Amino acid sequence: MPELPDLQAFSHNLNKIFKGKKLDKIEVIVDRKLNVPIKELQQTLSGLEVEKFKREGKELHLLFKGGHALGLHLMLHGQLAVFKDGNTPPKNQIINLLFHDGTNLALTDFQKAATPTLDPKTSNVPDALDADEKYLSEKFSKTKTPVKTVIMDQKIIRGIGNAYADEILWNARISPFSAANKIPKDKVKVLARSIKKVLEHAEEQILTAKPDIISGEIRDFMEVHNPKKKQTSAGTAIHQKELSSRNTYYTDEQELFN
Repeated sequence: MPELPDLQAFSHNLNKIFKGKKLDKIEVIVDRKLNVPIKELQQTLSGLEVEKFKREGKELHLLFKGGHALGLHLMLHGQLAVFKDGNTPPKNQIINLLFHDGTNLALTDFQKAATPTLDPKTSNVPDALDADEKYLSEKFSKTKTPVKTVIMDQKIIRGIGNAYADEILWNARISPFSAANKIPKDKVKVLARSIKKVLEHAEEQILTAKPDIISGEIRDFMEVHNPKKKQTSAGTAIHQKELSSRNTYYTDEQELFN
């Protein structure tokens, strides 16, 4: 599933393609997860001009001038595809946005789980890039849940998934199995810095590797969450273990607090 750095990169490139373009119409192929009737979606957005794409947590929001928005949650296997009128459209479409200049943007998913939402609700949960030491300390103090599980909880911090949780905790040298309420304040401060550092660095790496990316995941640069690696670039062995049914990668450099 795409995480914060992936979606940041996608929105960067989608803005280059679609900002300022007028949406002519919307084709809805799969409506089972749509939050409004098809006709309402079409009547609300058709004819509007794109203001910008913006990442919100683990979703992309397509903002239109006038105040309306279309949320796009890619879920596990969702993809975005750009194609021109007359070209072969991608398979497994959920919706297709047709713009005035003949450019199309399709949301696809062979599992039909990717979710379009008209005017998604604003969240009060802080974005991962905005979660500071004070906020994390407050949330951690209330639970003995493993810290990895806590920072992946989208009701606590938005944007971090399984892969980047491993990278962040390795960077902070905190074991993913640590009880959140046992992590000392000085290490929470380190963790807050690592969240921002790792996520921003990852976006740079993704855009360097594939400057025009709008779908897919690039993870080759990751230090620990990488099935191809047996050790870090410094030569430290990488271990793998399940935590809450998720593959978790870590090293002995990470301190366990319990």
